[in-house]
Amino acid sequence: MDNDHIPIRSTKSKKQKLINRSILNQDEIGTLANKQKPPPLEKKRTPNMRVKSFAKVNIFLKITGTRGKYHEILSRFMTVNTLFDDVTIIQTSGRTDEFSLEGKFGCSLQNNLIYKTYMQLLAECHDPDYVRLFYRNHKVAVEKRIPEFGGFGGGPSNAAAFIVLSNRVCSLGMTLEEMCCVGANIGADVPFFIHGFESANVSGIGEIVEQFPENALDLDLICPDIQCNTGLVYEHYRNNFYEEITLEENISYRKMKSIEVMKSKTASEANDLFKSTVCLYPELEKHVGEGWLMSGTGSSMFSLRQR
Repeated sequence: MDNDHIPIRSTKSKKQKLINRSILNQDEIGTLANKQKPPPLEKKRTPNMRVKSFAKVNIFLKITGTRGKYHEILSRFMTVNTLFDDVTIIQTSGRTDEFSLEGKFGCSLQNNLIYKTYMQLLAECHDPDYVRLFYRNHKVAVEKRIPEFGGFGGGPSNAAAFIVLSNRVCSLGMTLEEMCCVGANIGADVPFFIHGFESANVSGIGEIVEQFPENALDLDLICPDIQCNTGLVYEHYRNNFYEEITLEENISYRKMKSIEVMKSKTASEANDLFKSTVCLYPELEKHVGEGWLMSGTGSSMFSLRQR
């Protein structure tokens, strides 16, 4: 993944903010000017804008505590450069009364994270009327490649891509921090995708994202046809296996390179939720071989690619 950067206008400062191009890795990029007021929709045709919405894996996932009904974590998130969806904003020929979303999703529009992100954006941005009008003249199309409900983060990645695209085409001028704030209200994984790091230590309930200095690894991936319920896995873990890691373990995992984790840890050692996932979905165990780790709450597995 290249290290070029694209400037994003900030509403809090005249200096430009930089965002890693891994979020804005477009095949086509629009030419809307960053003006204080966006151009009238009727007078200017918006070029289609497309971004790659990358998958992620959890190299390790450790539980550090609880916060109400949520679990605090320490995890190494790593971008998977070879697996991504395409998220495109397309101008339509006529105006619609509703938000239009195209793609092969396993849920209704109201339960889709992109739609939920749209509603959150209306609640938090400075110009919701323009955003609402813009999406009456445009549709969002997603070409899905990331398996759903597998632990690869396809939904949160799509939500992050939508936030970044909307910020640009609607000239909202949100800073990186403001976009992450919107994303955090949608899902714990969304801020990582907005940052666009190849590797990061993620903590808290997902809102603390610290870049880790390493390149993404070359991985083999499998996603068994087993839909694991994230809420049930966490509930089972809390009731049966809950144990916070020690301070020494916390420091050790934060410093350990991902390749070292993958070469030295078993699936249950690297991911505190593994035992609960296998208890709830015992058919997953037959897919666990030597060198394979589980991402998130499953069912996706990954290993170092054999050359």
